[in-house]
Amino acid sequence: MAGRLQGKAAIITGGAGGIGSATGQLFAEEGAGIVLVDRDAAALEAVVAAIKGAVPAARVVSLVEDVGEEAAAGRIVEATTSAFGRIDILVNNAGIRAYEPLGEARSETWNDILRINLLSYAWLTREAIGYLRASGRGSVVNVSSTHAVNPRAGMGQYDVAKAGIISMTKTLAFEEAKHGLRANAVCPGLTLTPFHIRRAEAAGRTRGDLDAEAKGGCLAGRWAEPREIAYPILWLASDEASYVTASAIMVDGGRFVL
Repeated sequence: MAGRLQGKAAIITGGAGGIGSATGQLFAEEGAGIVLVDRDAAALEAVVAAIKGAVPAARVVSLVEDVGEEAAAGRIVEATTSAFGRIDILVNNAGIRAYEPLGEARSETWNDILRINLLSYAWLTREAIGYLRASGRGSVVNVSSTHAVNPRAGMGQYDVAKAGIISMTKTLAFEEAKHGLRANAVCPGLTLTPFHIRRAEAAGRTRGDLDAEAKGGCLAGRWAEPREIAYPILWLASDEASYVTASAIMVDGGRFVL
C-alpha cells in the first residue's frame, strides 16, 4: 500500500541514527515530507544523501539541532512549517545512553539523559501541538524501549527515562483525543544499529559475538534490523492505525523477561 503518508509532513528526531534514518527513508517512500533532526551534522548529511539516492523524489529537510536544548523545539517546528506548511506526524526518537549503576550515577549524567531522552519529547510535542491538532489526524509516536518495563542493572537512568516516555505518551493520548490527535509508543528490543556495531568493535567483539548475544535474548533469536522497527512506527503514524492510541507496542522479537 504505497503512499500511506502522501501529503503529510513529519518530524523525526535522532534522524541520523539507525532507527531514525530507517524511519525517515520509509516515510519518504510512503510520500511524506520529512524533517530529520540530529546533532551529528556529518552523519545527518550522509543519511539524507542515502534517502535521496533510494527515493529520488523524497522531500527531505535536515536540521542540525541538539534537542536537549529547550529552545531547539521551537526552531524545529518553525523549520518544518516553513518547508511544508504543516505538521501531521511527530516521531520522538532521539536518545543517548549511560552505563552507570544508580548508586554511582552522577547528576551530570542524569541531566543529560533526562533532557535528551525524555524532556526533548515533551518540549517538541508542546511546540508542535497546535499544528498536530490542526491536522485533524495528527499522530505522535514516541520511541521508548522494552527496558521501560523490563529494567536491568547498570542502565537505570536510561530505563527510567524510557519508562517516563510511556507514561507521557498515555497522558498525551488522554488529553488530546478530543482534538483527533493520537499518541503511541514503540518499544524496540534488540536492534542492530550503527551504535551497537561501533561499540562492539571498540570492545574487540565480532559480529558473531553480537549474533550469539541476540540468540539467547529473544524468541526470534536474532537482532532486528532498524527497518523492522520503522514499520510499526509507520503504521502508528498512518491512518491505518486510526483506532490505536495510548498504546505501547513491544517490537522485540519476543524478548525474554528475566
